[in-house]
Amino acid sequence: MLRIKKFTFNPFGENTYVLFDDSKECVVIDPGCYEKAEQQELTAFIDSNQLVVKRLLNTHCHIDHVLGNAFVKRKFNVGLFINAIEEPLLRAVKSYASNYGFFQYEDSVADGFLTEKDVVAFGEQKLQILFVPGHSPGHIAFYDEASKILVGGDVLFENSIGRTDLPGGNFNTLINSIHEKFFTLPDDVTVYCGHGEETSIGFEKRTNPFCAITQ
Repeated sequence: MLRIKKFTFNPFGENTYVLFDDSKECVVIDPGCYEKAEQQELTAFIDSNQLVVKRLLNTHCHIDHVLGNAFVKRKFNVGLFINAIEEPLLRAVKSYASNYGFFQYEDSVADGFLTEKDVVAFGEQKLQILFVPGHSPGHIAFYDEASKILVGGDVLFENSIGRTDLPGGNFNTLINSIHEKFFTLPDDVTVYCGHGEETSIGFEKRTNPFCAITQ
């Protein structure tokens, strides 16, 4: 059975996720840990549960979701996997990190690229990849059909959606991604968002003021 642990890191209130199962293998998604205490919190959970990190994944490469990439890569000796369209965004972070006060930001590079044709396998799990641009041009999400868990990044929030005023963002593209990829999933799928609390596909289909589907 897939299990998920959420951490909320950095001044942006970004959600970092560790997905694991009884095999003790795990993946880390969107590590926002920047301060040493945040890095220690993530490490303590992984170590205390005797987990083995198999991959580092980014849903997208805005600064708040990649602040801990270099640390996780180095600490757990794993590769970073993103959608190729996000690579320029990842490279750009070092040029503006100090503008947000992250003077000790460590740059990271991708070790591989993911598309919807790929599957992220670890332990007994196989995560499907959904290509959901709009908040960022190469945004992806990770879905486990058996457990009905969707790690959705900054696409869909509880009664809200990801902002589209950043470079590469597009409102219509985002809404299409939500309708065509997220809202075709079962209503009882839990969405683990990039910020804030979890929600469900069914709840957002009924109530989200930006993208609800009229019943």
